[in-house]
Order: sequence, then structure tokens, then C-alpha cells
Amino acid sequence: MAEEMATRVLPLPRQQSFGPPTVPNPFIHPRRFGATDKLLTVLQGIILLPLRATCLILILLLAWLFASIATFWQPGRGSVPLKGWRRRMIRTALSGLTRTAYFIMGFQVKVKGKVASVQEAPIFVAAPHSSFFDAIICTLTGMPSIVSRAENLSTPVFGTILSSLQPVAVSRQDPDSRKNTVAEITKRASSQGQWPQILIFPEGTCTNRSCLITFKQGAFVARVPVQPVLLRYPNKLDTVTWTWQGYSCKVLCLLTMCQLFTRVEVEFLPVHVPTEEEKNDPILFAYKVRQTMASALNVPVTDHTFEDCRLMISAGQLTLPMEAGLVEFTKISKKLNLKWNHVREQLDTFAAIASASKGGRIGIEEFAEHLKLPVSDVLRELFLLFDRNGDGTIDFREYVIGLSVLCNPANTEETIEMAFKLFDMDDDGTITEHEFASIIQSALGVPDLDVSILFKEIDADETGKLSYDEFKNFAFKHPEYATLFTTYLDLQRHHVDMSEEHDIESHKVKHGPVRGTAPVSEITPIARNKICPEGNEEDSSSTSDKKDD
Repeated sequence: MAEEMATRVLPLPRQQSFGPPTVPNPFIHPRRFGATDKLLTVLQGIILLPLRATCLILILLLAWLFASIATFWQPGRGSVPLKGWRRRMIRTALSGLTRTAYFIMGFQVKVKGKVASVQEAPIFVAAPHSSFFDAIICTLTGMPSIVSRAENLSTPVFGTILSSLQPVAVSRQDPDSRKNTVAEITKRASSQGQWPQILIFPEGTCTNRSCLITFKQGAFVARVPVQPVLLRYPNKLDTVTWTWQGYSCKVLCLLTMCQLFTRVEVEFLPVHVPTEEEKNDPILFAYKVRQTMASALNVPVTDHTFEDCRLMISAGQLTLPMEAGLVEFTKISKKLNLKWNHVREQLDTFAAIASASKGGRIGIEEFAEHLKLPVSDVLRELFLLFDRNGDGTIDFREYVIGLSVLCNPANTEETIEMAFKLFDMDDDGTITEHEFASIIQSALGVPDLDVSILFKEIDADETGKLSYDEFKNFAFKHPEYATLFTTYLDLQRHHVDMSEEHDIESHKVKHGPVRGTAPVSEITPIARNKICPEGNEEDSSSTSDKKDD
């Protein structure tokens, strides 16, 4: 048995779609300030920072004044579009003040392409979204509406300025907020120019511009033409990138205002008019637009999304490296039908296993310790099934895929019941520690294995015997064992099949073919052990049917 386990090789199918992403972590911005950069920043900041800050405060107050006038006694309170002098004031006064603010902060803007009119493209989709400075697009497109949190509208000064843009407000307290937001975007985009254009960052969160992550569908459900807008910051010193791992918003503002200038390029691509197929499939529409933008930027695409950021934060709270939580949630959830809460629960288990290791990965030793089993050929086989890239460790992404593809499908009621019968040698409805140890030792090929710790963990009522309910509850909570059980069952079936073939060949050698005797298929099979009870029934019925024929 030990030799069979050592030589047996399981197939290791690897879907290309489950391969690791091209960019492992698009949500990190490394701090790369050398001593010279720090010195120049301090010297320039002594002069530039107070001057720029003073000017920006004055511009902010002027913007608030014009916004207050434009929205004074506003009819409909945001439910109807601003018209006439109110809208013209927003387009001219606020746009001019915003341009001035960026100029004072040292931004040098280079524009490529032509801005589409509201009739040509009611929606702008901008990417990659990497900074709050991306709002510079508003000054170039006539101050379009944006999508913003409802809480921002109540912020002093900024809230008034934001309200004048008539944003699409998103409320986190409203359970129907997402549906209402999509409906509002669709209504405005289909208004034939009555509402201003809408600027949307479809990635939904900030990245480091190394790739384009998954586009959300909000900008594409309206089934109207969109104009892609590209953003680039070709600076030697990056002081604008605002990601989940990097400088804070306040620090980036200070660093940027301490630079002599900051370059930004804004490119307006041709309007993308959706086909009938894309109109009926927002996911396809978003995919095609993202591919167009990625090709123009010459960057890859990944299936990361905002949910990965939430998992990344959770990983940090569990003392794992933050990037350990990145799984490309869009792809994983779609292909494996997983919900975010379920993946979050698996992160807790993974953190408990990987707590003793460095780098947030599970090695063979940690894997064996988690299962309370020694390192053996069968355990290495199981470990290799999880280790998709063959680097000798299991990261969280591989762990989630392994549980979903390998363990959970095998961890059925039928498998658990068969495994229980396998352990229950005397058919008394319970499993003793001796019975449990015998099978585990045989399955792993370790005759002197001590399984007392594992047995006690399963024995919830501490009776010294395992009931079926205890066994089943443990199996459902630890699906990793399901593959061990099925591996052992496969080995037993393989052993029985080999024995049958050997007996048949021996029979042929000794007696040779005899006229009138039953064909090989009619020879009664040898007795099966209780590991394959279903095999006996199938073989018996098969033989009986053939005799009747």
C-alpha cells in the first residue's frame, strides 16, 4: 500500500482562467523618496506651500460663493436639472476657478483628443482611477455630474460646491441604493441633453495605474454611447497615487504642493457606441470598453475589484500581509459561485493556519499541523492539489480555489457516510479510537501514527467514541479531510481492481480457455471489503443480468 501511494500520481488539471493575475497587487504604492528627493521637497515646500495654501483657500471660498448663488432657491432641490444662468455659472465660474486651483498647485495639463458633446456621449468613463487629483477631468469637460456618497453633500463648503454639480448621490444606509443609482444614471443619460454629462470612474476604487481592474456596470447599463478618458501622470516623483497601501490623502496633498510642477496627461478616446449585443449585456459592454482603454494605455487587465480591497484590509487585521487577501474576487465569485462573506470566513481559517509562517503562505508543515497529521505521501499529494503554481506554498487564493474545486464537491453527505462506514469496522454505529487509528494509519502509510489529538477534537461529547453526527459535523467544518477520504477510497478500489485482474490472469494461465465455461465477465468477483459496498451490488447485479440473457 505504501508503494502504491508513493508511485500513484493524481491528475492535476489547471484551468488557465484560474492562473495568477498579471499584476499581483494593484492597490499598493511603494514609498520611493530618496534623501535628495526629501531635501528638495522640504526646501521647495518652505516657499511654495504657504503661498499655494493661501491662494487655494481664497479660490475655495470663491467657489463656495458661486456655488451658493447657483443653487440658491434651486427648484426641485436636485430632482430637476439646473438650467439657464445657473448652469452657465457652473460651467464658466466654477470651471475657471478649478482650472486656476490646479494651475496654482503646479499641474501642467496636456490634453489629447476631442471632448464629445452630450448628444454624442452622455457618459464619460475615466481610468485608471488613482488619485483624488483625477477630478481635473471635470475642468476639461464642462463640470459634469459625478457619482458621490450622499454624506459628502452635507460637508461644509465642499458639500455646497459638490451639490452645484448635481451629483448622483449614493447612500450606504439605503439597501436599494445601488438599484436607485443605476436608475438615476439611466434616466439622466437618456434625457436627450437635459441633464449634464456624467463622469464615472468604473473601477470604483483607486489603483496604482499598473493595470485596469474590473469595471463596474453602472456606466454601461444605460445602453448609451460612452467616451473613454485616459489619465497618465508621467512624473519622475509620484506624489499623486492614492492607494490602500501608501501615503495618506493629507500627505499626498502636502507633497504635491511642495513640487515645482506635476505633469498630467488626459486623453479623450473616440466615442464607443455599443452594438445591440453590448446594449443587452452590460458586462460585455464594460469588457469591450476596458479592453480598448487597456490597449491604448498598454497595460494589462485583471479581475480585481473593491471587494479585494475589503479582503486586503481584513488580512491586515488578521496580522497577515495585506496583499494576502487579494484573490481577484470577480473571477473567483463568478466561476466558483462564492459570496464575499464566505470567502471572508475562509480568510479567518487561512490566517489561523498561516500564523506560524512568514509571508502569509502555508507550507507543507503548517498544512500537516492544521490537519493534525504527519507529512506523508498522501498528504503531499493533497498539498500539491492546492499548490497550483508549484512553488511549495499555498497562498490564500490557492486555498480558496482548492476548497471550492477539490474539497467541497467531495465533502458530500454520501462521501461522509461512506467514510463513516469505512471507519466503523464492527458496524456498531460508532467509531472507537482504535478503529479510527487503523484506517488513518493505513491511509497515510504510517503504522505508528498517534491520532489521539485528532480523535479528541472530533469527539465533542468526550465519550471515547465518535457518533455519526460528530463525524459529519467535523467533516463539514474541515472539508480538507474529504479529499483524503476519497483518495484512500480510490486507492482501495484501485487495489481491488488490480487483484481481480491478477486472479483472472492466473486462472487463464492455469486452466486456459475451456469450451462451455463462462466468459471472463461472468466469473464471480472476489469479495470486496466494506470500503466499496456499492461495488459488490453493481457487480452482482451485472453478473445476474448476463446469466439471465
